Amino acid sequence: MNGQQKYKETDKLSDLICGNYSLLLVMSRFGLSPGFGDKSVKEACRMNGVDYKTFLSVVNFIEEYPSCLKQDVKGISVLSLMSYLRSAHSYFLDFNLPAIRSKLAEAIGGTEGISSLILRYFDDYVLEVREHMEYENNTVFKYVDELTEGKHHAAYRIDVFAKRHNQIDTKLTELKNIIIKYYPAQEKINQLNAVLFDIYSCEADLESHCMVEDYLFVPAVRELEKELAKDEKK
Repeated sequence: MNGQQKYKETDKLSDLICGNYSLLLVMSRFGLSPGFGDKSVKEACRMNGVDYKTFLSVVNFIEEYPSCLKQDVKGISVLSLMSYLRSAHSYFLDFNLPAIRSKLAEAIGGTEGISSLILRYFDDYVLEVREHMEYENNTVFKYVDELTEGKHHAAYRIDVFAKRHNQIDTKLTELKNIIIKYYPAQEKINQLNAVLFDIYSCEADLESHCMVEDYLFVPAVRELEKELAKDEKK
């Protein structure tokens, strides 16, 4: 974590949310739900079994992004961060993207012409996101779980993931542009604007999610690999 953090363990959790409502998503992915009263970040996290240092690392990174990408990952719990990332994957795949798809189908209607192409494009995109996240769930996170158990794998390193890790919001940006430029909304303009707003929000959320993986998760796992390598040399 950096020396000057915007949010600290003594701040009220409610003040964080009031200051940046997008942190509601971070809060829920750590297993924190509304109803925490005037409790501080540290108090609310401890009450819910959440590592408050990891929580603060994520919220401060998201608050600073993209102006500050270099992060000190000492003190981060890799297991807590991985739980957060798994929860984010479930949110995107099981809730957010299906909800956008439903709203999109309602807004554009029809199964022919550009409407059909837009829905097919979206479905192809969701498959791409699913493959991306399932690789992380089934390969990367499994590897890190074993690292935390002291098991060392000579054939795999977190840098293998880092090198192949690609942004998954590009096609969503393209879809948004296609709708804005080429779909002639007529009767359901409010529904279409609402789903465009959801796509913009999802795009930003996916971008920050990938950045958390690149600038917090990957460096934290590298540190874990180094510690395990040192222990094996003793």
